[in-house]
Amino acid sequence: MPGIEQNVVRTRDVKKSFTMGKISLEALKGINLEIKRGEYISIMGPSGSGKSTLFNMIGGLDKPSEGKVYIDEVDVAQLDAYELAWLRCRKIGYIFQTFNLIPVMTALENVTLPMIFAGMSTDDSMNKGMELLNVVGLADRFHHKPLELSGGQQQRVAVARALANDPAIVLADEPTGNLDLKTGKEIIDLLKRLNKEKKVTIISATHDLKMLDVSDRIFWIRDGKVERVEERSEIKLEVGTMEGEF
Repeated sequence: MPGIEQNVVRTRDVKKSFTMGKISLEALKGINLEIKRGEYISIMGPSGSGKSTLFNMIGGLDKPSEGKVYIDEVDVAQLDAYELAWLRCRKIGYIFQTFNLIPVMTALENVTLPMIFAGMSTDDSMNKGMELLNVVGLADRFHHKPLELSGGQQQRVAVARALANDPAIVLADEPTGNLDLKTGKEIIDLLKRLNKEKKVTIISATHDLKMLDVSDRIFWIRDGKVERVEERSEIKLEVGTMEGEF
């Protein structure tokens, strides 16, 4: 298929059901999407729409009940535990709403941890960790532990950690959810800068309408389905209206 090699993520009729007692809940009802290398994508929708479930499918954190998820044209469902761990370590960087930093480790140690898992030497990982902390503006805080950092600083450490192994994709799950508006905007701008400079694909599951202005495309999810896909150029006027509400 022409152009298929440009897709870093591709899903085909992805469905996901959860069983709660005797009740079966269909969270995803046949999701088809293609995301090109280097795009900045936002997955948006109300709570319960299925966007977090879809996020977990793309990130290899969960497997679909039906359908296929391809990362760099590799069918994630066909990977064994070792191969899936390798994919998550090398191909995907994760940023979470709650930062998920290890409290007893310094900022530098948190950033270098994925590199150590990937087999990089201590000296090389320390050097690269400092470079990444410098990229996110926190080189002077390398020895601070998470509780000694503000929320925005912790999220910057999480961004640096997500880039540790030069991933093809960075998945950001509500990356501004626990931040004030000004700090949230700084994190959004940082992600966009990294998207442009490092050509990394950013996929964000978010409620934050400020994210619209930096996204190349927006996938609107409702009731487990893709309701519509919009280009940024189609929604610029809406963004101008919405920004005053934040």
